Amino acid sequence: MFGLYTEKDVRALVRRLKEDYGAVLARGKAERESLISENRALAARVSLLEDERKNVSEALVSASREGERIVREGELQAEGARREFELLAEKCRLLLDRLTKKYPDEEDIAEYAAFRAELDSRLGQEEETDFDLDEVMAPKEPLDLGKLCRELGLMEDDE
Repeated sequence: MFGLYTEKDVRALVRRLKEDYGAVLARGKAERESLISENRALAARVSLLEDERKNVSEALVSASREGERIVREGELQAEGARREFELLAEKCRLLLDRLTKKYPDEEDIAEYAAFRAELDSRLGQEEETDFDLDEVMAPKEPLDLGKLCRELGLMEDDE
């Protein structure tokens, strides 16, 4: 049984096994180094993508806030323009009332009255108001704020 292999055969077998295992170990080491390198590159890429995602997220939040601010400003400007337009319409109404009292039969007054009616319908104000801009601008008697607030429905009667 001991005589089947010669020392030369055993040394050749050991050398061949060392070479085979050496090649396998070298391939494993090369693959390991390749995976480590790829892992580093992917980790760097993930870091860059996370930074980009953070920047995009911040930009979206900022854009959303700016959009909300623009909408609020637009609403405030529209409200101011609407109020200004309503004041102008009220001045037109007062002027028409004065002109109608002064020149009741004039043709121009009728045209102006038609304009006022169209203005009222566009503003959604079909009914006549008791608002007197002249009284507000130059009151003939002392202003009673309590009475004014009750008339406007801002304060309840003290009854």
